Amino acid sequence: MKLYDTASGKPQDLSPIDGERFRFYCCGPTVYGPAHIGNFRTFILQDVLRRTLEIGGLHTYHVRNLTDVDDKTIKGAIAADIPLETFTQGWTEKFHADCAALNCLPPHDEPSAVAHIPEQIQMIESLVEKGHAYHADDGSVYFKISSFPEYGRLSKLDERELDLGRTQNERTSTADEYEKDSLSDFVLWKAHKEEDGAYFWESPWGKGRPGWHLECSAMIQKYLGDSFDLHSGGVDLVFPHHENEIAQSKCACDGEFANHWFHVTHLLVDGRKMSKSLGNFYTLGDLEEKGYSAMEVRYTLLGAHYRKPMNFTLDSLHAAREALGKLSRAIHEFQEEYGVREIPAFKDSCQEKDFGLFQDAWNILQFDLNTQACIGKVFAQLKRLKALSKSDAKDSWIGLNAVLHALGVRVPTFTPPTQVTIPPEITELAEKRAVAKAQKDWTTCDTLRDELKGQGWQVIDDKDGWQVKPL
Repeated sequence: MKLYDTASGKPQDLSPIDGERFRFYCCGPTVYGPAHIGNFRTFILQDVLRRTLEIGGLHTYHVRNLTDVDDKTIKGAIAADIPLETFTQGWTEKFHADCAALNCLPPHDEPSAVAHIPEQIQMIESLVEKGHAYHADDGSVYFKISSFPEYGRLSKLDERELDLGRTQNERTSTADEYEKDSLSDFVLWKAHKEEDGAYFWESPWGKGRPGWHLECSAMIQKYLGDSFDLHSGGVDLVFPHHENEIAQSKCACDGEFANHWFHVTHLLVDGRKMSKSLGNFYTLGDLEEKGYSAMEVRYTLLGAHYRKPMNFTLDSLHAAREALGKLSRAIHEFQEEYGVREIPAFKDSCQEKDFGLFQDAWNILQFDLNTQACIGKVFAQLKRLKALSKSDAKDSWIGLNAVLHALGVRVPTFTPPTQVTIPPEITELAEKRAVAKAQKDWTTCDTLRDELKGQGWQVIDDKDGWQVKPL
């Protein structure tokens, strides 16, 4: 398998450093609220990567962290007037439930920041001892980026931006997250402040808590060692989070850290950045309340290449519903035609198997995890399923299921369509919408679509015009 590497800027072969297990780390959620669909785009693509590696014959070791102490979690716990552990545990359970609904495999290990405070203190001590960190007048401990000449290589940061001639107050930041134009010595240990309330730990530098960037480095070192195969996260984490991880890990430890960097590009909603103020901020629960299934959400989030921005719309969920329905019918007809029933388990490697009509779809997925093109190839081959020999049908059955398993797509059980009587008033609304669409009156078009939806109907536009179906 080949996958684009952020550090080198080109696709690289994926293979385990130790020749046994492909060991990779994914930056997990900050558990202060429900994860949104932009977060889940990244988690779903990481899940597809793992599934594809395993079907291809590699044993994997997947570590994903939980950030349960930072500015946001402490602020949330204090506002809710409940203990931090209780606050974060509730949101952790919600995250796990959403992952299960979206058919994401659980990681092999899921360490939390709070459970690894000693490891983080130990790493800071090592950095201070080696001259890469210092205890500042404000009581916090900072990483000195001038001590690490490689700083900025992952994010291609221009060396001229490294303005190291500022005063200490100008060059330090205690924020867990900051903007991309804020280059500063970053905090490793945050001195306790009044707004943190009762949430602090004792350390050689006094009361406080770890900085957000340090958490991942300490847990990676414990679970994956000094060198490992792959590190992943959203593209927004390249700088500063992953850049800071590299600096503190390589300075504290002896290894090369991550051999490969896999980043998933951001998600747009209706062509704009997702924001609560714009009314386009969606969690899985929000979409389920609108009548969409978790599998329709997963399928939609696979619909663009991971290195390209994806524009998510409610109409794309309608398209996902239609696509899953077509898959369901095709699989049903395939089973009836050739008598294939058993779904392969894929516990063993499929590396040596022939995937029949779906070999090309599998090959596409093997090269830079192109889910969009893979799905397109699957649908292109469905029409050819009825012209196979029995031996070819068996290979194609295995291939189709292998690709669907890699994508993590659960196809709904086929149910024969029932005759639906469309009320005249619904047909009238649909016809008005068609006129508005032809006149490019998008406001009226959207209003009528929402009115139809409110009455339990949807309008599907196709090459022949449109049709009305019950939701």
